[in-house]
Amino acid sequence: MSLLEISSFAAGQWVAPGTGARNIASAITGEVIASAGNDALDVQGMLDYARAVGGANLRKLTFHDRARMLKALAGHLNQHKQALYDLSFNTGATQSDHMIDIDGGIGTMFVFASKGRREMPDGHVYLDGDVEQLSRNGTFLGQHICTPLRGVAVHINAFNFPVWGMLEKLAPTLLAGVPAIVKPATNSCYVTELAVKLMLDSGILPEGALQLVSGGLGDMLDHLTMQDVVSFTGSANTALKLRANPVILENSVRFVAEQDSLNASILGPDAQPGTPEFDLFVKEVSREMTTKAGQKCTAIRRIIAPQAQVDAVIEALSARLSKTVIGDPRLDTTRMGALVSNSQKRDVLEKAEIIGQEAERVFGDPENFSVDGADADAEKGAFVPPMLFHCADPDNAQRVHDTEAFGPVSTIMGYRDLDHAIDLANRGQGSLVASVITHDANVAREVAIGAGAYHGRLYFNNRDSMKESTGHGSPLPHMVHGGPGRAGGGEEMGGVRGVKHYMQRTAIQGSPDILSAIGDKWVPGGTEIEGPAHPFTRKFGELSIGETLHTAPRTVTLEDIETFAHFTGDTFYAHMDDDAARRNPFFPGRVAHGYLLLSFAAGLFVQPDEGPVLANTGLDNLRFMKPISAGESIKVRLSVKKKTPRNEEYGEVRWHVTLTNQDDEIAAEYELLTMNAF
Repeated sequence: MSLLEISSFAAGQWVAPGTGARNIASAITGEVIASAGNDALDVQGMLDYARAVGGANLRKLTFHDRARMLKALAGHLNQHKQALYDLSFNTGATQSDHMIDIDGGIGTMFVFASKGRREMPDGHVYLDGDVEQLSRNGTFLGQHICTPLRGVAVHINAFNFPVWGMLEKLAPTLLAGVPAIVKPATNSCYVTELAVKLMLDSGILPEGALQLVSGGLGDMLDHLTMQDVVSFTGSANTALKLRANPVILENSVRFVAEQDSLNASILGPDAQPGTPEFDLFVKEVSREMTTKAGQKCTAIRRIIAPQAQVDAVIEALSARLSKTVIGDPRLDTTRMGALVSNSQKRDVLEKAEIIGQEAERVFGDPENFSVDGADADAEKGAFVPPMLFHCADPDNAQRVHDTEAFGPVSTIMGYRDLDHAIDLANRGQGSLVASVITHDANVAREVAIGAGAYHGRLYFNNRDSMKESTGHGSPLPHMVHGGPGRAGGGEEMGGVRGVKHYMQRTAIQGSPDILSAIGDKWVPGGTEIEGPAHPFTRKFGELSIGETLHTAPRTVTLEDIETFAHFTGDTFYAHMDDDAARRNPFFPGRVAHGYLLLSFAAGLFVQPDEGPVLANTGLDNLRFMKPISAGESIKVRLSVKKKTPRNEEYGEVRWHVTLTNQDDEIAAEYELLTMNAF
């Protein structure tokens, strides 16, 4: 292939490689295939452009607008992913590796798009938590809100996932309403560049929302402000240098790090050879060692097994690893490709040598292994075999617990009891993930209690869940990805949690009307609007937040209570036995069923004719506060609390419903959900 010139996209212009450009070699052949880098980039201009143009354009959009934008971007990338596959082979990745990187990244965007539409408002302010009553009569309230930062997110990504690594950061950033400058690792930046070109060429993104640095960042971090964010994935040493930047420290710039991780996997004491769990454990470890040639931040680096099972695990794992075909990743028969570069190969071999000072290599010889494929150069390419080490004395070892060979290298060690296994897992001083393969729920509980503080994610698997589980090494957009200590102390993804990393949480205080206006959500105690007609006769777009209906009262009779009891079969003593009910500290005697009151409430506020209300889809936050006895009456206040469009035909209306008795005391309160036509 001809030499690729990998450009940057800065302030709306593509900038070709220039001064400071470096060559990039194919992981398969070792031949130079591209160059990237330009020391002359105007980094201050890029930051200004992102803040002034990109941020302003994104903030004009609602959360739902941005979610639809993410969905469209994901769909566009999905249509062009074959081009990304074809280019990505040069990183040493196989087709199955592409499914994790490229398809996984696209899938992550789809998930954030869905969560943005379902869990965030069609507005510009995200309400974080419930309203807090700060005064006796409810005229002074508090609410936490989140709004987009007014800066730029600088994403510094690792070489191993040039697409997923970008998209898993980009999706929550754009959904928050913050522009991004993406800086991929140079060794694989040519794949990221193509993905960025595809997104920009689609015309889906607003101007300034996305920029790309192919090569070094220069002094960009020296120009950051308190409104900016740095999200980094890479080595702990690099993270420490970046985090220590005086500007980042002085301005309290948010710095999210996902770095080195000595992830562990524990074979439960119940998982004997011959059990489904033992076989699953061997399969999981083998897969994590060889997928992406072990170049995964979540790969299993330490294998922790009962001392009595260590030999059996070594034998079974070695047998499985021996079937791993290493070679040209473009071949269908290849199961493990190359490392991303020869410099990475040297680093892995050096780290394996350090581990070898405390452990014996029991499988894999980097001096003697075969590579399949005529175009794969075993000498010039970045190929290494899977290497399994055995540490016989993990208690007195240090290097196996602090040295990560970022490749297909893992160390097995034995444990005496479960407490010992937990201690060994925690010796890594913080990881992204630890897994436990066990069918004993008590084992899982003990590990969760003993190891939870040291690991960002705990993955449990066994015969019951293995057919649908996603695997030890698969971070999911729904769940937090990150870890304490050595793993960087940061968090990414985690659904809407990840979006909030790019927003400012602010405590607002004021009257119900003030909170209602800021959050676009009616707060009880706020002004009630009288509509021109029954609210159930008005279309979604015609209803106003705070529009309220007050119903006439209805008296609850003893006959009503008994009829409901016999009709439903709910003859609980509090409704049918006056003496027994009086002995209960909650009731004055026989009382109406709570669900009878809800039914009567619906009868009071429902408009029965065909109209814009299409369906009742449920109720939330139901509370019964005061019992209603026979002879007492109830009335209802029905208020439009929130409106959320769902598609072009209908939207969800959230109604605040309050049932009060004849003394205006609240008997019940809940939120009713309906779908209303536009």
